[in-house]
Amino acid sequence: MQLRKWLRPGMFIKRWILLLMLGLVISSLGLAMGLAWIYRNYDFPHRISGLVQAVTLQFIPHPYREMLMLTVGGTLVVIGFFQLSRSLLAPFLEQRGDGQGLAEIIHAHRFGPNEPAFRVVAIGGGTGLSTLLRGLKAHDVAITAIVTMGDDGGSSGRLRNDFRIPPPGDIRNCLVALADAEPLMSDLFQFRFPEIGSPLDGHSFGNLFITAMTQVTGSFERAVAESSRVLAVRGQVMPSTLEDITVCAEMEDGEIVRGESRITAYRGRIRRVFLDPERPVAYDPALIAILSADLIVLGPGSLFTSVIPNVLVGGIAQAIRFSRAVKVYVCNVTTQRGETEGFRAVDHVRALYSHAGERLVDYVLVNNNIEPGRRIDPSLGITSVSLDGLDQLQATVRVVLRDLVNAEQPMRHDPVKLSEALIELVREARNRPFAAEQRESRVARSGTGGHVGVPVVAESHRRIIRQ
Repeated sequence: MQLRKWLRPGMFIKRWILLLMLGLVISSLGLAMGLAWIYRNYDFPHRISGLVQAVTLQFIPHPYREMLMLTVGGTLVVIGFFQLSRSLLAPFLEQRGDGQGLAEIIHAHRFGPNEPAFRVVAIGGGTGLSTLLRGLKAHDVAITAIVTMGDDGGSSGRLRNDFRIPPPGDIRNCLVALADAEPLMSDLFQFRFPEIGSPLDGHSFGNLFITAMTQVTGSFERAVAESSRVLAVRGQVMPSTLEDITVCAEMEDGEIVRGESRITAYRGRIRRVFLDPERPVAYDPALIAILSADLIVLGPGSLFTSVIPNVLVGGIAQAIRFSRAVKVYVCNVTTQRGETEGFRAVDHVRALYSHAGERLVDYVLVNNNIEPGRRIDPSLGITSVSLDGLDQLQATVRVVLRDLVNAEQPMRHDPVKLSEALIELVREARNRPFAAEQRESRVARSGTGGHVGVPVVAESHRRIIRQ
């Protein structure tokens, strides 16, 4: 594997090795010519003539003498070149501390890390985003998770208020979901101190770790990066904004509720949500990730407190529209008390569009297996999301119906089913050159980078939608 990386075209290594070898050969030839002239034209004293013959290998016949010299010389050049390179670069390799060899570092610099099949950006928060990430990390994709920064409850809310940092909870969940570290390390990050009358009551160790790392490094984003190294995270996790934001909701009764935790606890029907400040500045690396993505996924997760707050951050919705990625909204499998009670799948999409504008996504991925949902205790006030009215979306988006529900936990998506559905969807979209050209031409005519979805719903599912 190392040798294959070194020999790959475009590494800008072979040409300089060849130039070095050519220089050594020419220099060696010049030195050999000079020594040969001296040997032929200078009479060495008798007492050292034996030594000269031994040094010049006169006791070995041609061509074995030359073959031996080339073998020894070539071996010494190769060993010397690599050992010199290691000695010169050792301080930089140790500073990285990620265990990568020189070939991997140069390879990643020239071609990007691991050359994934797709670049996936997942936008959301809470357990829904973590579920998606656990499924995606099993595939050959480069993952970037963009996380909402509106959490103000529990451990995250207390640390946010005490240390004036962005809430670390959703960041922590995503780091653990993408971690390749030992299970014990992941369990440690998720460990929550019990309620025993201590100042640590209810705090998650991972939240405390990120908070401490923020104090040590001096920045929240650096703290997240260092935490990613500790957990050997497969991908990137970043906030949608670094500003101190508050998620606010205007209820149907006209009441304004401030704070993500209070919105859900209010148990009223939400008319709209907004941020305070209204248009916080987006985190620049998040915008870059969106613009360079092959697949952008919104959701799953709490619609009004995890998904929509991200697209209200200044520049996020515009970057999604401008990106040429395949854009998918993943609808929740069940309703959520305090947010989407009685919502159908079409209501989820309408709420997203009412806040971020229409034609934000190309596809809506909806679960069509409602059987596990029948096992949910009716007293919880949670039901499977209805498929009624999806045909009303066909003018603006492509609806894709799949079995996405976790049979053991019917209120959640199955990570494997969801990730496979998304990978299949982006592969199908890539194999539609005509549709892609048509979409790009519409983007060019609109001048805004907006996508226009293709209205296709499988005929086998139309009966389900009508029910």
